Amino acid sequence: MSKARPLSEADRKRLEAAIGHEFADKARLDRALTHASARTEKGANYERLEFLGDRVLGLCVAELLFSTFGAAAEGELSVRLNQLVSAETCAEVADEMQLHLFIRTGADVKKLTGKRMLNVRADVVESLIAAVYLDGGLEVARRFILRYWEPRASRPDGAKRDAKTELQEWAHAKFGVTPVYRVDDRSGPDHDPRFTVTVEVAGAKPETGVDRSKRAAEQAAAAKLLEREGVW
Repeated sequence: MSKARPLSEADRKRLEAAIGHEFADKARLDRALTHASARTEKGANYERLEFLGDRVLGLCVAELLFSTFGAAAEGELSVRLNQLVSAETCAEVADEMQLHLFIRTGADVKKLTGKRMLNVRADVVESLIAAVYLDGGLEVARRFILRYWEPRASRPDGAKRDAKTELQEWAHAKFGVTPVYRVDDRSGPDHDPRFTVTVEVAGAKPETGVDRSKRAAEQAAAAKLLEREGVW
């Protein structure tokens, strides 16, 4: 496996245009795009940046929702926030920016555009937010976030409740039972785990979800069951 190379000047300029910020620290941008599978110096990947970026994204999206939906109750704001900071939304932003063209990975991570690699694309978006925040400050990070999240914040389905809550209420109303979740499998490396979870509702066929955390896999399974039954 060859050592991951820094971005070319042309790719850097293309990506900086999509971000709306020219980096003073070019190595920071490279780190934000480097998956742990790439052969780099210890700590020279995006994992620590991802941790910070998740918090910066949460703050800026919470501010956006607080100012945009002045009459919304805390419960509605929480639902909207959870959807906007989800792995699915982050991966959607990554795809809009075509980040798969710039992510640096090892030979064991080859296809970044499929659903299986959704979490990698989501993680890179969060790490990129942290890199922008550290390089340019909160206002620059906020501008970047608003550029891609503000249009998504006003979508008609933005206040749809999380799947587990919706499924529980539907199961109680229709069958008088509570959904039961079962972890079938946990695979993958520590930096990119995959959980497979099945949800069972007495009176309905079970469904299975796969995601990077147990809770996210439960949500995926619940959503599939709701969609199959025509609730969503």
